[in-house]
Amino acid sequence: MSVYDRMKDRDVTLPEPPRAGAVYAPVKQTGDLLFVSGQGPFVNGVARYLGKAGAECSLEDAHDAARLCILNTLALVEQHVGDLDLVKNVVKVLGFVASAPGFNQQPEVVNGASQLLVDLFGDKGWHSRSAVGTNELPRNITVEIESIFEV
Repeated sequence: MSVYDRMKDRDVTLPEPPRAGAVYAPVKQTGDLLFVSGQGPFVNGVARYLGKAGAECSLEDAHDAARLCILNTLALVEQHVGDLDLVKNVVKVLGFVASAPGFNQQPEVVNGASQLLVDLFGDKGWHSRSAVGTNELPRNITVEIESIFEV
């Protein structure tokens, strides 16, 4: 089953690919690997989820923020290669979660991204991963995710 069939079955649509917010390449390809710069929970350039998980942002909303980060990532991957079915493997996901003191559920937050990748890519979607808590993220976003794909 293609990634697009799985997206349709799950009522998943990709947003417009986000623009770079500073001086960097959103996607850098070397050989068969795509390195995707950190993506935030933005829709049309506007942050959807702000503040620290465990304080201003609930666990559930932070989970949804991670999902939105990976949707932005997939929009960039599709823009770069032209077809998500060209992805051979999701290699690595690194999630940063702006966290209130005492909040230690970063893995549950980043599951929002990981589960979507497995749902859409099947066995190719399983990846290595880190989920890291941090005190601040750019523009006060709750989650930022960078990733590596094999094409």
